[in-house]
Amino acid sequence: MDLLELRGQIDAIDARIVELYEQRMNICRQVAEYKIATGKQVLDRQREAEKLKKVGGLAHDEFISRGVVELFEQIMSMSRKLQYQLLTEQGGMGRLPFIGVDALDVGRARVVFQGADGAYSQAAMNRYFGDSVDSFHVDTFRDAMIAIEEGRADFAVLPIENSTAGIVNEIYDLLQEYENYIVGEQILEIEHCLLGVPGASLEGIRTVYSHPQSLMQSAKYLAEHDWQLVSMQNNAFAARKVAEEGDASQAAVASEHAGGIYGLEVLRRKVNHSGTNSTRFIIVTNQKIFKKDAGKVSICFEVPHESGSLYHMLSHFIYNGLNMTKIESRPIEGRNWEYRFFIDFEGNLADSAVKNALRGLREEAQNMKILGNY
Repeated sequence: MDLLELRGQIDAIDARIVELYEQRMNICRQVAEYKIATGKQVLDRQREAEKLKKVGGLAHDEFISRGVVELFEQIMSMSRKLQYQLLTEQGGMGRLPFIGVDALDVGRARVVFQGADGAYSQAAMNRYFGDSVDSFHVDTFRDAMIAIEEGRADFAVLPIENSTAGIVNEIYDLLQEYENYIVGEQILEIEHCLLGVPGASLEGIRTVYSHPQSLMQSAKYLAEHDWQLVSMQNNAFAARKVAEEGDASQAAVASEHAGGIYGLEVLRRKVNHSGTNSTRFIIVTNQKIFKKDAGKVSICFEVPHESGSLYHMLSHFIYNGLNMTKIESRPIEGRNWEYRFFIDFEGNLADSAVKNALRGLREEAQNMKILGNY
């Protein structure tokens, strides 16, 4: 038997598989209608585990058995997605607890940022809300989250990611911990300067202060010098410390604007090694709202600590035609080597495809939370 004949046989089998798959999905549609009528959940883990064990046992060797189990995992996954889609179409999804608004009420808003006058967070806040915004600053990111949770501020501006140094881990953890939500973002170009007191020189510097992210972003330049590097909570705090202590052997990595506020001189401009260095800031509030023209959704969830679990969760984006733009992971406290996943994807909470994907994730993932739509 030649290759063409063998391929012909495979084509015939494939056609039969497609025919049987269509029959199976039609029956799954009827199952979905029954579940909608009776209020049953789509995912029945015990039933699926029993089914996989049974079909795996029908194969005649271990390799084929594993393939059959993987195949039926996919078939049942597609069946669930069809059922989620029908639930969404017939109103079984329920309303998401978020309210769409035409625009954010920023006219009389009070905004909090972490740091001090001259911080990059302040610059991002002014870029987003305008220079006349009513604002105040706090020492830590947690303090900012508490301020909006308690209603002392309407919005907080927090750095979440730098194009050079990566994510700000603490912000991801705080988003999961607090019932605050992302409603906007602002990207700010970052240009670090080395700042010293008037009369200071590069040759006399012994210690450099800055935020850990800024030290990372400037690592190549700083490594050229035998300086002690000291981390601080914020660049502006570093600039203020150098100014207050008046020690010519100290310097800060911060913005030129911060240097102007605290009376420092620029010893070296553009010490960050990337010419396209930018930081993404998020705008956070305690209200479950989203702009009607929002185009990005952020969520987080946990998955069972077993093979293929993350793969199955991500398939909800593929099936619903949603473009995932980012995925990050953070350790789950108290559970060694288990992780919480943070995902950004394109879409709006009013879109049926987004609702369908979130319905599936809510049923199949653990502790799924919508972090915002912006």
